[in-house]
Amino acid sequence: MPKKTKKEMVRTPKGMHDVLHGDLRYVEKIMEKAQSIAEFYGFLPIQTPHLEFADLFLRPLGETSEVVEKQMYTFRTKGGDLFALRPEGTAPIMRAYQENGMSSWPHPVKLYYGGSFFRHENPQKGRYREFRQFGLEALGDSDAIIDAIVIKVLYLTLKEIGFENAIIHINSLGDKECRPAYKKELAGYYKKKFNYLCKDCKRRLKENPLRLLDCKEEGCAELRPQAPKMIDHLCEQCKNHFKSVLEFLDEGQIPYFLNHYLARGFEYYGRTVFEIFLETNDNEKIVDKKKSGEDASANNAVEKPSTAIALGGGGRYDELMAILGGKGLPAVGGALGLERVVNEMKRLNLPPQKTIQPKVFLIQIGPAAKKRSFRLMEELRAAGIPVGESLTRDNLKTQLNIAAKIGAKIVLIIGQKEAMEGSFIMRNMYESTQEIVMQNKLLEKIKSELKK
Repeated sequence: MPKKTKKEMVRTPKGMHDVLHGDLRYVEKIMEKAQSIAEFYGFLPIQTPHLEFADLFLRPLGETSEVVEKQMYTFRTKGGDLFALRPEGTAPIMRAYQENGMSSWPHPVKLYYGGSFFRHENPQKGRYREFRQFGLEALGDSDAIIDAIVIKVLYLTLKEIGFENAIIHINSLGDKECRPAYKKELAGYYKKKFNYLCKDCKRRLKENPLRLLDCKEEGCAELRPQAPKMIDHLCEQCKNHFKSVLEFLDEGQIPYFLNHYLARGFEYYGRTVFEIFLETNDNEKIVDKKKSGEDASANNAVEKPSTAIALGGGGRYDELMAILGGKGLPAVGGALGLERVVNEMKRLNLPPQKTIQPKVFLIQIGPAAKKRSFRLMEELRAAGIPVGESLTRDNLKTQLNIAAKIGAKIVLIIGQKEAMEGSFIMRNMYESTQEIVMQNKLLEKIKSELKK
């Protein structure tokens, strides 16, 4: 007879991961802080579907973007529709704005969201194929202060979590009026270096030379510092807009570097683009006030390219709504990558959300006591008293050991006798004293003991 082969347990797909309670405490802390700050600045919550028509992303992200070329999860339904798991959050927000009549709302329409996104990329530390983000979008206003507010909310979130060295890398990509001349000069520069480009960049050079600035290949990265700078090609309007953004960041005491080669990966960005890094001691800062048009700021600088991973980023996308088929709509947004932030919190020993440790522990012995405990738990919850329990255990010593391990101050013991009489043995674990307490006095007595 052939040997039976042992079936292997099904595992998570490559690049996916379980988020256990320990990491969820970090995520909860980030989200709670981010939501609090966002709502203070007038952002409202929104949730969009994980599944959208693929065309929602194919149009704005551009066929040459890394996401569309290699990373987007798409499939056809039985009816022939091409769907995609959302790879980013901005395009769905623009769709929701149009579809839900938000054009009649007071502007700017400011929204925040959190949730999972999906990209089929190479898994590595802090980068998964299902990843989570907290994001902001402000729709319907071109004022530079809106750019600064989006940056400020994300920066303050990191700062109040405990990151003291977060810094904004910022650049302007100009608009559809001044960007074409820059792209032409950029393409001319890279054509002279064609033989040194990676395979992907040789193809992208003709389609969208801005994508070369975002390439992580070592050979392409070495060519970047000598490439033309967009800031030298900004029209007067874009220059004034960028100058205003920097002035607002200065006013808000938000540290930043001018990164003349920051382009971001999506084709819909224009004017302001930014990423958020943690400043490290080996960063080389070069003050560059003249190029920024700033006279008073001491924060403006260009950072030597590094291998640091951005914790977040975003930018302005005034042309996106028109790409999607709607009327032009000025807009700006940004997002934090939650897995990346969690990893840095752990590395720097920043604390997660505190878990409430109950100071009261319930011990039961016998069937009648267990039934009484089952009802008592809800009475204590309704009274706002956190309680620990081990209702599946029957041994007194085992339950006392658990109570001691979690640091409970008060232990309530119910045996068969107490269950019949409606009484409890209340033991103070700190003082090693105990007394009999009747049901009608229990809540008052617990609160009194906990105040001591």
